[in-house]
Amino acid sequence: MTAPAPLLETTDLVKWFDLRRSPGGRLRREAAPRLTAVDGVSLSVARNTTLGVVGESGSGKTTLARCLTRLVEPDGGSIVFDGTEISSLRRSELGALRRRIQIVFQDPYTSLNPQMTVGSMLAEPLRVHGIAERREARARVPELLELVGLAPRVARVFPRELSGGQRQRVAIARALAPQPDLLVADEPVSALDVSIQAQILNLLADLAERLGLTMVFISHQLSVIAHIADTVAVMYLGRIVESGPVETVFGNPQHPYTAALLAANPQIVPERRRRKPAIRGDIPSPLHIPSGCRFRTRCAYAEERCAAIDPPPERVGPGHVARCVVLPFR
Repeated sequence: MTAPAPLLETTDLVKWFDLRRSPGGRLRREAAPRLTAVDGVSLSVARNTTLGVVGESGSGKTTLARCLTRLVEPDGGSIVFDGTEISSLRRSELGALRRRIQIVFQDPYTSLNPQMTVGSMLAEPLRVHGIAERREARARVPELLELVGLAPRVARVFPRELSGGQRQRVAIARALAPQPDLLVADEPVSALDVSIQAQILNLLADLAERLGLTMVFISHQLSVIAHIADTVAVMYLGRIVESGPVETVFGNPQHPYTAALLAANPQIVPERRRRKPAIRGDIPSPLHIPSGCRFRTRCAYAEERCAAIDPPPERVGPGHVARCVVLPFR
């Protein structure tokens, strides 16, 4: 039987930023390199599943999320959503896409309009996307609030009157208002207290199951990805270095970077199974990407050949792919 086509698929996706230009758009006199934030990313997200994208700050996760939602324009590669190539769509053609792909940002306070009540914010996407007229849109606000566990009275307040967890629930409700097929969640719990994080994660997992949502969930916390995702892509300096089912990748990591991240996370790997983290120093600047394997400057298993060979993706198991020339590294 042929497997169903994925809802979202990227191939060799690239996004760079031209640092030769000043904030005003003028070219600087001094030479400056391009900063490549996403470099040849290929991933696939099956319908009604959650892909977790994990990695340290500076790995390109947020830029990837913004490319997937066309908030920034990719500079190469393709993005296919529900069988349609969307990376080359003109701005005038993005209206329908905006309804079907929604994003939840990291900071719920800055992503909400402080001058609008919660009710106005939730009704707005229904009107903008032509789903409901003004009166009907306002009538659906209590339903959206109930969906994310908030009381109807919250419709009358402003974001500043809510807690961080309540604001993020409002942001989720706003993203779900146009009934999207794909929800991209960019570090949606990292700005919240630990006790609130669990509540929001459980809410998102429940909504995904109830509504049949497909999600791309961005995080730097492996424990969060283990809790919510079906598959995982481990990102380092703009590249996916390992990907596959969460249980497989976290249970039997095949890249030193993944293993190091897991070793530093006792919530996933018990002490008796952990090794010393095979990672050194901080992540390099994207302006100075090491030759060969990008992780070699921090890898305890690096060999001389790692400086010359840029490892291609290698299938190491069913649905499990890794980039490492010293496999098995343990």
